[in-house]
Amino acid sequence: MKLISWNVNGLRAVLKKNFLDYLQQESPDVLCLQETKCWPDQVEAVWSDRYETHWNWAEKKGYSGTAILTRERPIQVTRGIGIAEHDREGRVITVEFPGFFLVNVYVPNSQRELTRLAYRQQWDCDFLAYLCALDRVKPVVWCGDLNVAHTAIDLTNPKANVRNHGFTVEERAGFDAVVKAGFVDTFREFEKGGGHYTWWSPMGGARSRNVGWRIDYFLISSRLRPALKSASIDAKIPGSDHCPVAIQLEAAPLSTTAKKPASRVSR
Repeated sequence: MKLISWNVNGLRAVLKKNFLDYLQQESPDVLCLQETKCWPDQVEAVWSDRYETHWNWAEKKGYSGTAILTRERPIQVTRGIGIAEHDREGRVITVEFPGFFLVNVYVPNSQRELTRLAYRQQWDCDFLAYLCALDRVKPVVWCGDLNVAHTAIDLTNPKANVRNHGFTVEERAGFDAVVKAGFVDTFREFEKGGGHYTWWSPMGGARSRNVGWRIDYFLISSRLRPALKSASIDAKIPGSDHCPVAIQLEAAPLSTTAKKPASRVSR
């Protein structure tokens, strides 16, 4: 089972570039998109009808938003995490499959002057609680733009960015809590070295010089680790300031018949 995650920085924009060619070439079972910046009626679904498309959009047009394209019809689709303060920006969409939950997330940016850092810390706490509630039911695969470089090897210039958004002590502690809760950073299961990034500033030729940050991830419940076959970053794919990340799982890693948590809500 091939799953891909990509912050497209505007779906309408990337549709005018290489999106359809990329989708046809990679042919994933699931494609998770972040920062779609559109409502469904603003974009024509010109991709193959082999995919069902599930959307969560921000109340504000042209901002944030997530979507999931999936070949297999999910058991259930959930938008948001059930907390109104967090659910106005279309940042989370969850689909349930027989063997696992798949959560697609676009985590809030703390902003250049850290004006949203306190909110980001609350988000991290509430979102992790949501993930853990799902994980008590069946395993979780979650992915997206997490807007944080976890360790010093996840960005080119760590010392210069210690108090910059995306690499603050507080944001990195939020990621530490995720790992402590039992979620596995899939890419680091296969690659322990630095120099592998998923986002590059559009300024100063940063991408051509590979001056970047690894802020896009796939994480999985630890009990899914035996089903994980590969994890990769496809840095050569243009079209956005982010590149796609991907994992391969066994087709049906696990299943469960446990009761669903009461905290899950749909709209």
